[in-house]
Amino acid sequence: MRTWLLRGGVLAVLHAAAQVLVSAYTVRHPTGSTWLTSLVLGVLVAIAGGWAAVDTWLDVPERGRVWLTAAFVAGWLAGVLAVLGKALWVDNTGTSELGGALTGGAAFTALVVLVPAGIGLLVGRFVGQRSGHSPAGSEQDTARTG
Repeated sequence: MRTWLLRGGVLAVLHAAAQVLVSAYTVRHPTGSTWLTSLVLGVLVAIAGGWAAVDTWLDVPERGRVWLTAAFVAGWLAGVLAVLGKALWVDNTGTSELGGALTGGAAFTALVVLVPAGIGLLVGRFVGQRSGHSPAGSEQDTARTG
């Protein structure tokens, strides 16, 4: 299975589930959902950043391209799944919500995946260097071979 498809699919399901969870909680508790929204966003950011850091540490090939593609896949797929989930479990959301979910919602989800993943790729490189494991193609490898 393509690495970008796995990452994009898993993150899309997580983001859609988070949107449905926050929406369901907001319907029942309209004034007290700020803490849940913040917590869920923090967890989603940590998952993307941590997974990207592990990818760097494990030396996944073309990890930058993988995470860019995964962010786009996660954005669009999470939009569709969130509309479907809200329609089934929250408030009979209709297909009229798909336009917003596939434009602004998808862009936001893609950024919530891409920005922490980029930071995770950088952090993974530094953590790998400190632990004695150096990703292929880094400056230390080129200095040893060149």
